[in-house]
Amino acid sequence: MDDVDRQILAELQQDGRLTVTELAARVRLSVSPCHRRLRELERAGAISGYRAVVDPAAVGLNFEALVFVSMRQEDRDTVVEFEGALADIPHVVEAQRLFGEPDYLLRVVAADLAAYQRLYDERLATLPGVQRLTSTLVMKHVVDDRPLPA
Repeated sequence: MDDVDRQILAELQQDGRLTVTELAARVRLSVSPCHRRLRELERAGAISGYRAVVDPAAVGLNFEALVFVSMRQEDRDTVVEFEGALADIPHVVEAQRLFGEPDYLLRVVAADLAAYQRLYDERLATLPGVQRLTSTLVMKHVVDDRPLPA
């Protein structure tokens, strides 16, 4: 990956709807070499997809919590079962497995506190292998969806 590839990535992180012609002009390449580089970045996995970024509040998801999960046991089967069940909960918009304690960090969105409580009681607390859940409410986003550095 060279400086031109990094510039292509930076431009697309700012505006993923650029046409190849617009992108080529911004990175000072002709269209064909820019298109080849773009396809290679996609093939290599540097670009994993394109999507719209939706404001949760605009679609009625005004409540956000970070949930720390401590597991009762972490054998292979329990972890696979837990992660599979977690993937089936659409309100969990991010999940990371961590080294140390806690074992997982989840970012969860809901319409309001009552909806979050139902989700917590009915889905999160019943996930396989969970020993303890600790929730922290998000007050505001200070840095949100920042492009990766070049």
